[in-house]
Amino acid sequence: MASYVEGALVADEKVVHLGHISLWSMWHLIALGIITLPIVIGLFFLGQAYIRYKTTELAITSKRVIVKTGFIRRSTVEINLTKVESIQVDQEVFGRMFNFGTLIIGGAGDPQAPIAGISDPIEFRKAFIGAQDRALAAA
Repeated sequence: MASYVEGALVADEKVVHLGHISLWSMWHLIALGIITLPIVIGLFFLGQAYIRYKTTELAITSKRVIVKTGFIRRSTVEINLTKVESIQVDQEVFGRMFNFGTLIIGGAGDPQAPIAGISDPIEFRKAFIGAQDRALAAA
């Protein structure tokens, strides 16, 4: 099964960096699933965490940032690199300890797009800034 990101690529567009959601950001679902596993409802919580982990795609390409979440109900954010005005990282104490956080991408004319629970958000931001610099230099 091809990923959403691979299917969304256009001519001459390449994936520069792939990100993913952190399992630590879903600790509450996993813990609840383990605690309630003896009464079978735990499978629901563990399944929900698994589906969220497997169906969230984050990518920086040579032309844009692509974020896809959801399995049955799909939600996507795609912003051209040259249209992004700001990228912020928001990490609380738990996120700093386990290296996950929320990225907030602000685009020209677009409202801010928060991406919660991303693993290694500082590295994602660095990869984004590098890709944006290359895109602006090529323009």
